[in-house]
Amino acid sequence: MSTDFDSARVAAAARAVVRDRDPRSVPVSEFLGACFDAGLSWVHFPEGHGGLGVSRGLQSVADAILQEAGGPVPYSLNPIGYGMAAPTLHEHAQSEELKRKWLRPLASLENVWCQLFSEPGAGSDLAGLATSAVRDGEDWVVNGQKVWTTLAHRARWALLIARTDPDVPKHRGLTYFVVDMRAPGVETRPLRQITGDAEFNEVYLTDVRIPDAHRLGAVGDGWRVAMTTLMNERTSIGASGTRRGDGAIADALALWAQRPDRHTPVRRDRLAQLWLRSEAQRLTSERSRATATVRGPGPEGSIGKLVGAESNQRVYEFCMDLLGPEGLLYGDYTMRDIDTVEDYPEVQQRFLRSRANTIEGGTSEVLRNILGERILGLPGDLRADSGRPWREVPRG
Repeated sequence: MSTDFDSARVAAAARAVVRDRDPRSVPVSEFLGACFDAGLSWVHFPEGHGGLGVSRGLQSVADAILQEAGGPVPYSLNPIGYGMAAPTLHEHAQSEELKRKWLRPLASLENVWCQLFSEPGAGSDLAGLATSAVRDGEDWVVNGQKVWTTLAHRARWALLIARTDPDVPKHRGLTYFVVDMRAPGVETRPLRQITGDAEFNEVYLTDVRIPDAHRLGAVGDGWRVAMTTLMNERTSIGASGTRRGDGAIADALALWAQRPDRHTPVRRDRLAQLWLRSEAQRLTSERSRATATVRGPGPEGSIGKLVGAESNQRVYEFCMDLLGPEGLLYGDYTMRDIDTVEDYPEVQQRFLRSRANTIEGGTSEVLRNILGERILGLPGDLRADSGRPWREVPRG
């Protein structure tokens, strides 16, 4: 539970960083490094690891001061790092030395992170993955293929889940690692999207050696560690755009103001409904964050991600309707490497990019299963592979 003293302490630390390093005049990496040193990257982490040991809910106090002064939104610059890797490393890294090694360069953007989870043959069944890790002395030798890896082309480190025991049921034979993306045997190939850009990648791992010290959690306990990552992922995605009118709905409102010739009562009503839905999502995300403040991210984070993804698609569909024939124009189809979603400058590009929202970070179908089973208590899906060794489960 946060106190007035803790809140004042966080606010004072944030004002000191802004006073000593004006974010409008110093490099982003220097500013974010100073935020880490002041304990403002993740205020609920221990001191020395980018935090102050206070309530998670006080992060908003720090962020408001830093961003009002012109500071960046770190999640948008290193989303896997800030939203998923940092909490996983904080909870499961084997030593304090490794936490210090990884966390500060992550916070300062010296090291971008990516997430090697999805595979071509596993689909949404993450626990069915086939990438193997075999123990060889003090190392593990990894072979396999991952896909849809955001920022793999920029990443220095990656979160990896691999199969270490194919003779037990699929959830029990997994182990979690941190892999060096510059290690021999790691090959990254860009995947060109419908936008024409390469934001995602496929990654091939051929005899990649990972020190056992870079294992997170116990051997065979990878699924539990992965849940730390996934719960934080869905919470961080669902919590984006925390101020009223932020996010996709801001694009729709701006476009509405620019196109008075396209106004009709039907479109006005549609825009109002979209705004109400966006505001309901924002308030639901606030409630989810309040819950996470007390007991950490849980399945409730899936609500914000699910609703936000589908709302984004509806908003940009409205934008295309409002543009009319102009929506068919696409200013720049140059093949580029994209770092963040904010790199898409045009509404048409954001419309195309929004098609991925209901797939990335857990498909909407998977999230509905999570909410139905873990929040509403509905019966689970029939699982034909339950209890069977992974090696014996038929795979396409």
